[in-house]
Amino acid sequence: MRITQSSGDFKAKAIAGTHTVLIALDCVEGRRKGLKGFSFQREMVGAGSTGAKFLRSQKVFKSVVPDPKNAHDPADPTKPARFYTDKFPVQSFLWGDYAASPETKYRFVIRPMYGTPGALTTDPADELSFEITTEKEWGPGETHGVWFNRGAIASQAFADQFKNEVPKDINDPNDPEVKWLSRGLLEACLGYINETAPGDTLRVAAYEFTYPPILNALKALIDKGIDVQIVYHDTTDAKGKPNETAMTTAGLPVDDQKITYGRSKTKIPHNKFIVRLKGGTDPVEVWTGSTNFTSSGFLGQTNVGHRVADVETAKQYLAFWELVKRDPELAAARAGASALTPDPVEVIAQKSVARLFSPRAKPAMLDWYGRRMLNAANSVWFTAAFGVTAKLVPPLAQQRDQMRFVLMEKPATAANKKALTGDLTHVILSYGVPLGELYAMKNGKPTARRRIKEFALDKWFFTEELYRPSNDGFVFFVHTKFLLIDPLSDDPLVCSGSANFSPPSLTANDENMLLIRGNTRVADIYMTEFDRVFRHFYFRDIANELAGADTSDDAKAIFLDETDGWTDSYFTAGKVKNNRRLMFFNVPTTTWFANAAAAGTQPAASAKPKKPAAKKSAKKSAKKSKKEAVKKKAAKKAPKKTAKKTKKTAAKKQSAKKAAKKKMLKKKTAKRASTKKTTKKASTTRKKSKGKRAR
Repeated sequence: MRITQSSGDFKAKAIAGTHTVLIALDCVEGRRKGLKGFSFQREMVGAGSTGAKFLRSQKVFKSVVPDPKNAHDPADPTKPARFYTDKFPVQSFLWGDYAASPETKYRFVIRPMYGTPGALTTDPADELSFEITTEKEWGPGETHGVWFNRGAIASQAFADQFKNEVPKDINDPNDPEVKWLSRGLLEACLGYINETAPGDTLRVAAYEFTYPPILNALKALIDKGIDVQIVYHDTTDAKGKPNETAMTTAGLPVDDQKITYGRSKTKIPHNKFIVRLKGGTDPVEVWTGSTNFTSSGFLGQTNVGHRVADVETAKQYLAFWELVKRDPELAAARAGASALTPDPVEVIAQKSVARLFSPRAKPAMLDWYGRRMLNAANSVWFTAAFGVTAKLVPPLAQQRDQMRFVLMEKPATAANKKALTGDLTHVILSYGVPLGELYAMKNGKPTARRRIKEFALDKWFFTEELYRPSNDGFVFFVHTKFLLIDPLSDDPLVCSGSANFSPPSLTANDENMLLIRGNTRVADIYMTEFDRVFRHFYFRDIANELAGADTSDDAKAIFLDETDGWTDSYFTAGKVKNNRRLMFFNVPTTTWFANAAAAGTQPAASAKPKKPAAKKSAKKSAKKSKKEAVKKKAAKKAPKKTAKKTKKTAAKKQSAKKAAKKKMLKKKTAKRASTKKTTKKASTTRKKSKGKRAR
């Protein structure tokens, strides 16, 4: 759902996901003078409403609260003080409510705040008020269901609420910490499995396959007599044989070629999907996404689960499952995946879902993704868990008016960072790291994280260390793999799945991707969740960089500006925040698909320039026509004498032509006679010669 609201000199644009509401703000240039920020008040509309409440602040005015971490609640000195936006407003023209519930109507009231810290005022004529309903996660009639877990994004809140304590039972879906971290992702996956009716069947493709709640749910179906078959990554060569050990513990057979099938003849069998067959024969639904069937997949890394109730999609996924079930060699896997899903056309059909399976012979899809980035009319939103691959750096870095947001698991390499930040006015990078820590780098790769000594933000924030057993695995924060092209438009493109937008993911691994065009509901959920993760990490990155610099006052990051100077970057041409503000309110003059279609009609760089040649030919033709027209005109204007003269000349020419023709005919006749004579002589000679050879 999207809402645009104006009041006085101010306006707001709100986009609702399932658990998030993203609100962009704008005002006329003159009204930013004296503006100290915006207060946000929210109220649930309908049953369960507890009245309107101001939302909490993340920053305070230093002159009012010099030591926020040690401030206490006036009503209860044993509790820390809480700060709200009516006294400590949001100093940004972009804000997100990350505590919303799905399928719920909310009323927001946003007030521009003026005056002095501690005594702020607002003009009722400027008040922005609107109602917006968040998207439902799933229900009858839905084609797509999308669930994001909390991920490391909320580790401050986790530390605040659970004191960074280990969940009492990480394998219990009802454990409070587990539920909070999962945020509905685990429940949705278990719900998909448990909804399997008698007579239905499930076909599972798994990479990391170790989380007991998932394995136990599948085993429970098998025990009921339901046909469940699983292709899994063969980890018998790995330390501890993690998949096989977990399967044995859950009571699942190991590679019995009836229920389970080990997949070993590929670099990484990276799929994580489940196909449902109605009545055991008709594929009707797919569960897919980036989430591995592990505790860290559901509760640690930022991940997405995507449910699709579409017959054509389910049919292709089932065919893909049948292919990998046979554990084909790389060449056969490539041929099969490409046959099932050829490279897509430049502009996939409106309101459609296209599929893409790997491995493939060539990483040509990287060029396809790069062209879609260049086609964007408004913005590109991209997650790169393992960094931006070389092929996609140029289309992201190329200078142009469209905004580009890149979210990574770790900092970009020096070369990539230099290229990507060449257009600082339209590209923003963000990567995952705990607050108060920096990556230790070696040869351009992160090797460890180190605490920042004397980190001033510790005066307010809790230590961030989102629980994860033994800090296992390389990816700690960002594990999603999706690309959004113009998500703010009425015809967005969402690319999401298991593949990491890299050459190996396309040519060496088992992977699956969805290409979804024209579904604004899906785009809104992905976009608002991207914003949630991206901006929180961005705050951490800036705070850590300030603290890690030789000379800087990183404590400034926790305090509000007590002047209106904070607005400058939002209204200065050439500043990235100004461009981001305009992105939400300026309507592009074209679309990504129109740009893609137009680019698709252009000749390839190596091809002959057809269009210029056509122009040249047209010019030549026009010139010839012009000459003929001049001749005709001259002939009409010529006097009768000239016409008679022309007739006589024409008669003479005709007579001369006839004479020449007769002469030519005589010559031809003489030549034929001569040729006959020569041929006869040659024939006699051949006969004599033949007689000699015979002797």
